[in-house]
Amino acid sequence: MLQSFPPEVAEKLKTYVYRLIDPRNGETFYVGKGVDNRVFAHVQAAIDSDDPGDKLKRIHEIRAAGFEVAHVIHRHGLDDTTAFEVEAALIDAYPGLTNSVSGAGSDFGAMHAQEIINRYGAEPAEFQHRVMLININRTAEETTLYEATRYSWKVSPAKAKKAEYVLAVRRGLIVAVFTSHEWLPATTENFPGREPVPKRYGFVGEEAPEDIRKLYVGKRIPDEYRKPGAANPIKYSYK
Repeated sequence: MLQSFPPEVAEKLKTYVYRLIDPRNGETFYVGKGVDNRVFAHVQAAIDSDDPGDKLKRIHEIRAAGFEVAHVIHRHGLDDTTAFEVEAALIDAYPGLTNSVSGAGSDFGAMHAQEIINRYGAEPAEFQHRVMLININRTAEETTLYEATRYSWKVSPAKAKKAEYVLAVRRGLIVAVFTSHEWLPATTENFPGREPVPKRYGFVGEEAPEDIRKLYVGKRIPDEYRKPGAANPIKYSYK
């Protein structure tokens, strides 16, 4: 099993974007960016950890079947900005990835022509409340808007609790608004039926009142919240 690049090779790669492939079916299941031996770190993490996340579970399954993860360097010799853009484009291009977020610049990713019109033709939102914006570009297609928005995120619970409303954002448009009553660690005990995710949190809440939804749903988030290259799916209208 290849575990690292020779030092002289790693130096020439600089920053690169890679894919992890399941050799049992040829399916790409993870896309990432890194330097040096980052591409190999996921397999070692799976060996050393019992983390229940989808990516490491897939690696465990591959190895249990007697195979090894295939590593493909998709582009190399990149600067960080370009690498983020390539990573985001690949994440858009491969459905069913185990990546937890869409990648930097995902608001500028693949969209149908009508989605482009809806986004750039929409009126910008004016935040009249302390709002927390959560980018749900990938997960919104896999479950209900509420479930996609509430679980599971790297947030400061203290800061998240200050939000009056949580706005679900997809492709730059606000698609739902929720009231969060409580932020809890992302465990199966707190969220029955969901896989636990260490060091992440989710909220228990409900859809916001109709008058609040009318203020925000269908409007685009202001330009200052949609900077290309911004990797964090969480944004706040307050500090």
